[in-house]
Amino acid sequence: MNPDFAVELIRMMLLKATQLASPILFTGMLIGVSISVIQTVTSVNEQTLTFVPKTIGIAAFLLIASPWILRTLIEYTTWMIQLTPEMVK
Repeated sequence: MNPDFAVELIRMMLLKATQLASPILFTGMLIGVSISVIQTVTSVNEQTLTFVPKTIGIAAFLLIASPWILRTLIEYTTWMIQLTPEMVK
């Protein structure tokens, strides 16, 4: 395995990890900002109020997006398995 090939593998791994994690993080951020705006408007300063909506929202997103996440991981794994002969060289 030459260095360029190893760099390409690492680049693809980081790209897929970012591609899968960013929608989940964006969902949590969007829910957190929304709850913060509601807390500011109503003057309710309870720190634990954001935990339950974030948890429910992220769980709902994962249920909705799980086919896409699974398909992406299967494609990446298939790609890695197909590259196995080149890794041995």
